[in-house]
Amino acid sequence: MGANLSGNVSDREGLVQPRLGDLPESCVAMVLMNMDPPEICKLARLNRAFRGASSADFIWESKLPPNYRFIVDRVFDENTKLKISGKRDIYARLCRSKSFDGGTKEIWLDKHKGGICLSISSKALSITGIDDRRYWNFIAIDESRFQTVAYLQQTWWFEVGGEFEFQFPLGKYSLFFRLHLGRSSKRLGRRVCNSEHVHGWNKKPVRFELSTSNGHRAVSQCYLDNPGNWVDYHVGDFVVDNPHALIKIKYSMTQIDCTHTKGGVCVDSVLIYPSGVAKEP
Repeated sequence: MGANLSGNVSDREGLVQPRLGDLPESCVAMVLMNMDPPEICKLARLNRAFRGASSADFIWESKLPPNYRFIVDRVFDENTKLKISGKRDIYARLCRSKSFDGGTKEIWLDKHKGGICLSISSKALSITGIDDRRYWNFIAIDESRFQTVAYLQQTWWFEVGGEFEFQFPLGKYSLFFRLHLGRSSKRLGRRVCNSEHVHGWNKKPVRFELSTSNGHRAVSQCYLDNPGNWVDYHVGDFVVDNPHALIKIKYSMTQIDCTHTKGGVCVDSVLIYPSGVAKEP
């Protein structure tokens, strides 16, 4: 069967059978439009017709979020916009994690479904007491995509929050805080975790809150646990029903109880993903 599709094959009367490469690019493009991007890229290697069809703008526009123009304007600088050569190029650039807002946020597309994923650095969060080095410090760490996390040594009043406004494609989204109990480092090439300052998180749960300008709200509570490991704490979900409307999201986590101190936690980022999508680009 493979030879009949891709090679010059004659039947018993000497007539040449059509090859896969004889298909018009327009027909090939219509087939490719119904496939996921990874499948399109694989088929583009078959022959010249598939390679040419795979570059069609209408194919890649169907894979991009409907509000991709807003995303391009928000994320790319003017020099990058001038270099963009088509919808396929836009898609490829957005699939690679791209920082914006002074390097405090990153955005990427899920390669299979085209959903928007976002990561918001601890430096873009409002942290009570962050300017007092007795309590908080920003430390360098290679386990963060931002290479920096906010580290709490000790406090009575634990309060971290922020807000973010963006146009999201249609769908349901989940928001998380990425946290780590203890301070990790490398020693003789091996990862080690210093839990010296970890205390107080087993006495009272942390309260997580989420609200959006389109009316969604979520509240949850959870004890911080699992020292030495990064944990994505699920704050809540929200639904987007208008991809061209700006949505303001507010999020926070607090543990305010002046009967005891707490400390030894790294705050890396806030993560926003389409529900059910893998968390790494």
